[in-house]
Amino acid sequence: MKTTKTFKSGNSVAVRLPKTLGIAPGVEMIVREERGRYIVEPVQAEPKKIDLTGIAGSIPWLKPLTREEREFEDSPRDWHLLKKRD
Repeated sequence: MKTTKTFKSGNSVAVRLPKTLGIAPGVEMIVREERGRYIVEPVQAEPKKIDLTGIAGSIPWLKPLTREEREFEDSPRDWHLLKKRD
């Protein structure tokens, strides 16, 4: 277990975390107090969403598929090829 001391940083009190913890600089953290203990944990990043609005506008022939166009028939599978060989 490593120990550290608090120090003044501007108008705040800060804690320096050891490099051996593997926390990258600039990681946003949540700090909360529970029964006299301080818990520091990284903020969960929201899943990234892909925005295709700029791309879709530049491809005029691209249009969303209708419900009927999204239904595909099963393609035949060669299941015998998956058998274990001796």
